[in-house]
Amino acid sequence: METRVAKGHHAAMLRLLLCVVLAVAVLAPAPAAEPGMALIPGGTFTMGSARGLADERPPHTVTLKSYWIDRHAVTNAEFAAFLEKLGGFRNARGQHLFDWDDGDARLRRVQGKWRADPGFERHPANEMSWYGARDYCEAVGKRLPTEAEREYAARGKDGRTYPWGEAEPDKTRARFGAGWIETVPVGSYPAGATPEGVFDLAGNINEWTSTIMRSYPYRADDGRETPDILADRVVRGGAADTGADTLRGSWRGASVSRSARAGHHNIGFRCVKGAG
Repeated sequence: METRVAKGHHAAMLRLLLCVVLAVAVLAPAPAAEPGMALIPGGTFTMGSARGLADERPPHTVTLKSYWIDRHAVTNAEFAAFLEKLGGFRNARGQHLFDWDDGDARLRRVQGKWRADPGFERHPANEMSWYGARDYCEAVGKRLPTEAEREYAARGKDGRTYPWGEAEPDKTRARFGAGWIETVPVGSYPAGATPEGVFDLAGNINEWTSTIMRSYPYRADDGRETPDILADRVVRGGAADTGADTLRGSWRGASVSRSARAGHHNIGFRCVKGAG
């Protein structure tokens, strides 16, 4: 009799505990939506690839907290507005932010104001240095993604090869294999978006990350995320003028010039933000 009572008591306590857990789950506030950004739930994934280039090896597990990522790369119009507000192309530390005199740029100073070239307002911005990308993100309350965050956004927990899955790249999913800076407006390839609705993580424009280019395994605490060391920074994603092999989520920009102090014709960026 006492045993049955004890078992009944334990069962009741378990049911009560379950109800409490469910109530907490229901009542816990979801992260507030961030306009223009997609939530990437935290988790553990395999970073790198045994089938990729030497700098993508060895594959190893990385665990990340949840974060928000811009759905699109920063556009010429958005970067022009940043330069206009800044009042120039150098920051207070004298760091060069934008190659304003490079003919490959699609924004310039017109009648004393920074403006995107007509017709290129929604194209991804290019020719900003790594410092320019970093400062833009800081100015809007965000930051550059680490290369781990950038890869995780493109590949997900399932480790897909491309942002859209395993299907080979084609001209319905990404902009690649085209001419020099022949970009298209951001978001032009909905078929190439991730399940979370992040566009152009493969093709159109390579993207700066916060990470210094070092060999794997990736560790955020080994110095590669130091913000003010002059060093090559990892770029991700592939571009309009690169080949299909650069669209893999594990590709680290091996064939791209990655000098942090200069802008480049086929490197842009997007920002991320912590999710609490």
